[in-house]
Parts: sequence; structure tokens; C-alpha cells
Amino acid sequence: MTEDARFHGAVPTYYDRYLGPFLFESYAETLAGRLPRRDGTRVLEIACGTGIVTQRLLRALPPGGSLVATDLSEAMLEFARHKIEDKRLTWRTADAGALPFDDASFDVVVCGFGLMFVPDKSKALSEARRVLAQGGTLLASVWGSLADNPSIGALHEKLVAMFPANPPRFLETPYGFGDAAYWRSGMLDAAFTYVTVDRIHNAASSPSAEDVAKGFVKGSPLFPALTDRGADHDRVIREVTPVLANAGGEKPFRAPLVALLLEAS
Repeated sequence: MTEDARFHGAVPTYYDRYLGPFLFESYAETLAGRLPRRDGTRVLEIACGTGIVTQRLLRALPPGGSLVATDLSEAMLEFARHKIEDKRLTWRTADAGALPFDDASFDVVVCGFGLMFVPDKSKALSEARRVLAQGGTLLASVWGSLADNPSIGALHEKLVAMFPANPPRFLETPYGFGDAAYWRSGMLDAAFTYVTVDRIHNAASSPSAEDVAKGFVKGSPLFPALTDRGADHDRVIREVTPVLANAGGEKPFRAPLVALLLEAS
């Protein structure tokens, strides 16, 4: 399945509306807060999705700065284009493992929760290093493990139990690379010299457990995975909502989240 097929139709809308505020907005602020304040800074964003990090980067962009926001999914880019307009911003379709930019084209590369999905992560880190100018900075966030994020872990366990013959294992990808040593080693191997990995805790909230269920079931690659299994998506939402509510409450839903923030130069 292509990256674009995983995010077709209404998936970007559900992703942005339900998962954006719960999962991504706080971490987007953290990433943007690390942006260097040098005038004229050239920023490349990888895996921009629906533009949640993009918006924060634009707010933090120093005078004379510019931002190129990229994603492999044209469907996600199209959604983001309609949401955000800024003369400092350029949109491009791009693969993190084969960036279509010259060496030393940017001062900062930012990636919010995208590196976990790149098949060749060492190549993506090397590509980020290649397009950075001397002294440039990589800023990225990746999720902690399912054990670190127990509400998401409970959701995953319920989905596996619902489809024992062919369980949807999508969540094992975004939450399968929470080892700080793995990323630290990868960045050093990619010729970064100064590397830090910070463990960032966030007390996330959503109006309801059902909203979170809708976001995951209809706003992530779980949607096509469940379609392939002949699932009734609304029934899945009804069944996983009580599991989430048990983990974080029904209305509002609150849950601790853990991610890693990678910074390298």
C-alpha cells in the first residue's frame, strides 16, 4: 500500500480534527520552541502531515526565514495547503529517504513523528545531515513505546483481540522505536557530532474517549487496515471507546504521553 493510499479520503480530516489536538499539538510547540533564532534561517520540514508542526514553525520563524514543508502523501499535503497560506512557505512532495534538495540547502531540518515510518531510518538521518549547512540542526520527535503510552497500548491490545486471526498491528510502528540509544547511535552514525535525546512527558487531553477512538480508527492507517479486514469502523469505535475510557476517563479523556525529542548538529 502506498503512503498516499493510507491517508486517502476523509482520513486527513479525522487525523487533524481528533488526533491533532490530543497527540501532536503540544509536541509541535516543543519542536518549534527549539528553532534557532537566527535571521534568515532556512527550515525544511519532513513528514509535515496536515501542517500541525508547520503552523508552529511559521509562528517561530525568525525574520527573513523560510520554510519548505514536505510529505510523501499528496493527500496530506493537499489538506495542509488548504489550511495554511504563508508567503514564507513552500510545499513539496518528498521522500525522507531521498530528499530532492541540494547539499547544505537548509539551516534546520524538522520532523514531527515521521521518522518511525521511514523504512530506512539510517538513510533518512543521513539525508537530513546532507541537506543541512555547516552547523545546521536536526530537530525531531518520535513516540515512546506502547508501554510508555499505556492508553495507546490498551487500544492496541483491544484491536489485536478483536481480530485474532489477522490483527491490525499498525500501532507497533509509530510506538515501536522508543529506544533513546537507537536514535542516538543512528544520529552519530549519520555524521552528526552533537546529539541529545530528551524524554518529553505530556499530560494530553481530549473532549472524550470517543473522539480519540474516532481519530485512531478513521484518521490513521488503521482505517485502511480495518477496511481490508472487512470491519465496520463505527462498531470498532464503539468497542474500543470503553477501553480508552477505562484508561483515561470518558469525558474528558486524559492520558499521559511520552515521546523522545531528538536534537543533533
